[in-house]
Amino acid sequence: MTILWIFVGLVLGVGLGYLLFDFIFRGRLGKARESAEKIIQEARREAEAKKKEALIEAKDEAFRIKSEAEREVKERRAEIQRLEKRVLQKESILDRRLENLERREKNINAREQELNQLRETLIKQIEAEKKELERVSGMTQEQAREILLKKTEEEYRHDLAKRMKELEDEIREEAESKARDILLSAIQRTAVDHATEATVSVVPIPSDDMKGRIIGREGRNIRAFETITGVDVVIDDTPEAVTLSAFDPVRREVARIALEKLIMDGRIHPARIEEMVEKAQKEVDERIKEEGERAVMETSVRGLHPDLVKTLGRLYYRTSYGQNVLQHSIEVAHLAALMASELKLDPTIAVRSGLLHDIGKALSHEYQGSHAIVGADLLRKYNEPEEVIHAVAAHHGDIEQKSVYPILIQLADTISAARPGARRESLETYIKRLESLESIADSFPGVEKAYAIQAGREIRIMVKPDQIDDVSAVKLAHDITKKVEQEMVYPGQIKVTVIREVRAVDYAK
Repeated sequence: MTILWIFVGLVLGVGLGYLLFDFIFRGRLGKARESAEKIIQEARREAEAKKKEALIEAKDEAFRIKSEAEREVKERRAEIQRLEKRVLQKESILDRRLENLERREKNINAREQELNQLRETLIKQIEAEKKELERVSGMTQEQAREILLKKTEEEYRHDLAKRMKELEDEIREEAESKARDILLSAIQRTAVDHATEATVSVVPIPSDDMKGRIIGREGRNIRAFETITGVDVVIDDTPEAVTLSAFDPVRREVARIALEKLIMDGRIHPARIEEMVEKAQKEVDERIKEEGERAVMETSVRGLHPDLVKTLGRLYYRTSYGQNVLQHSIEVAHLAALMASELKLDPTIAVRSGLLHDIGKALSHEYQGSHAIVGADLLRKYNEPEEVIHAVAAHHGDIEQKSVYPILIQLADTISAARPGARRESLETYIKRLESLESIADSFPGVEKAYAIQAGREIRIMVKPDQIDDVSAVKLAHDITKKVEQEMVYPGQIKVTVIREVRAVDYAK
């Protein structure tokens, strides 16, 4: 029974639980359904509202787009109407122009016909006038043309010569002014004293008794001295002096120093002579090196090979027309550098070329060729710049001048050599140069007399006025100048002055 009651109780509990769960679940489910229906209705209402808003916005956007499209269409239609109007106006203008062109073409054709008729009439008249002129003048057309051309040629030649003179005067004045400023500046800043040297050296002796000791027993001392030094010793009646003669200035300087040492020492014999000559040679070599270094430092030339410096120093004992070649080279270097700076050129190339331009003179007795070519070959051996080598080789015109630096060195060389007192020449050479200058001027037709004045720096030429007119005088001076430049060698420049004088003489009786 207990189990039965338990079972019945379970059944009743399950049944009551089921009924209770069904009641609660159904109540909640109904509420959930009501809520869902409310949510769905609200969503439908919102969707309807949004749908209506979207439709309104779409209608507004469509209206706006339609309005813009209509406005754009109106603008394009207006633009098209304006373009059509302009096209119509242009067409009307073109039509009017075409009509004008047609009228002008008709007028031109008519005038062309008139001109052709007039041309034919003029040709007939010209032919008739030509025949009449030929009959009156007694000349053919070709003869008249030749006379006219000849007269025209003479007139143009006269005008051309006159214009050439005016241009030459203008260019000369401008060039002389600029060149004068450059040259004066360069010369004033590099003015130096010039010492004149000869091919002999005089060595003073304390007394004439020393001459016998220099000669030695049976002349052995003087023979040994001349053999070792290669210098001629001249012992004559000159009191208290011995003369050393040699063309090579270095050997002469070695001999002079050695002889002075022997005279001071008093012991003169062949062995002592050889010893003193060796010491003198060392002193001269050291002096050569010092002079080369001094020249390099004075001109501020850098990177020069030591052998070139030593060779440059040998120019200290070399003279040209009495001018010291080393001092001349230093002066040329300064002049070239100053003028290069004025002309906006490279002064380093100019000063280097000017210092080395005569270096071949230190070796010219050892090699064949001019000192310019010998110097250029030496510089090429020591890898000097090509501009410097070309300037040295071409500064005397031995080769074609391909840059401005050879001309600059040539000009500086001329200035240094032409300065008063810089060089000397023999009287015979001087007179010969003056005679050559006058003979060149006398060789031209129309020259009455030529005079070389101012030590050959100017030549004045008197011409015959009946053969040379004013214009021809200008051409004559130019031709004489060119011939002087081609046939003569001279320092500096030569002024050519042509003088034409007409005198009218009459007598009152």
